[in-house]
Amino acid sequence: MPTPEPPQKAEPDDVTVADAENPDSGDGAHVADPWEQMPDDALNAAGVGAERADDPAADRDGGTVGAPTSEEEASGGDDREETAPRQESWADFLPSPVFVLLLGLTGFAGWLSWRAVELDWAAEGTAVTPLIPPLLILLGWIASVAVHEFAHALTAYLAGDRSLRGSGYLRFNPFAYREAFGGLVLPSVYLGLGGFGLNGPPTYVDWERVPTRGRRVMVALAGPLASLLLSAALALTVSLLVPLGQDSVNWAISAMAFLSFANLTSALVNLLPFPGLDGYHVLAAFRGARWTGFVRANGLFCSIAVFAVLWLPVVRDLFDTLVYTLFDLVLPNPSVPGMMFHGKLLLQFWA
Repeated sequence: MPTPEPPQKAEPDDVTVADAENPDSGDGAHVADPWEQMPDDALNAAGVGAERADDPAADRDGGTVGAPTSEEEASGGDDREETAPRQESWADFLPSPVFVLLLGLTGFAGWLSWRAVELDWAAEGTAVTPLIPPLLILLGWIASVAVHEFAHALTAYLAGDRSLRGSGYLRFNPFAYREAFGGLVLPSVYLGLGGFGLNGPPTYVDWERVPTRGRRVMVALAGPLASLLLSAALALTVSLLVPLGQDSVNWAISAMAFLSFANLTSALVNLLPFPGLDGYHVLAAFRGARWTGFVRANGLFCSIAVFAVLWLPVVRDLFDTLVYTLFDLVLPNPSVPGMMFHGKLLLQFWA
């Protein structure tokens, strides 16, 4: 009868790292379980290692399992995180370097036009089509548009619409307008094709942030008032440069005279109570948000429609005659309207 062997003791569950790495150590009876040595997330299964999520040693990279990395935090992994507010400063109201450059180019083109250098560049007896005076008028008109829109924006800011702070409207930069097509391109096209000034609709103003009707009226009238003041300043300059009873065909003087005409026509046309014009917003201040919303959606089309009507030969001739008559009544020198017409011919050199 065989003698029964004594029962063997159960192997302990705890196996040291040394035993696992060196199975020959000790008596060699203990063999490490490979499943116990495997990292918790090696199975790539959901929930594995959850019991060790609070253990700093669980994450081999030194972070907590499931915590966002520094790259995720830097890239704004949390969609609910809001962007830091923009820092405001007094520089938000300073003229843009672009506007300073625009004024410099306008002054340089004015000096070249004053000297009529293109006549000196051409051979004697050669017909010359001046190209610098049209450039002077275009640059001067862009600067005038910037002043017109600045008046709207500044009045709107003071009246309660703070969304325009730091924008191109408050920094005299028409090339940074939110609505550059309606605020810069269309006025330039209107002047070149029609020969009169007309600004685009001020749809960039958030009229709902302007609380009272009186303030909305002030915002709407600020642009035409600025254009009227520019027209008066340019007309006064021309009257001082050309003595009473005399005439001048100087290119720079004629360009300034025509810019005075363009700013006055812009002020007068924008006062009309038609959609797309500033006068319409005066009425909209008393009619409600529906009127303002209509212009916000259709302002460009309405502005183009107004220009199309004024571009008709019969309407345009009548309109020009009325404006010239107004200058005759206000200005002491009756030759100024003739200089304005000369400036228009300089601008539309292709006609």
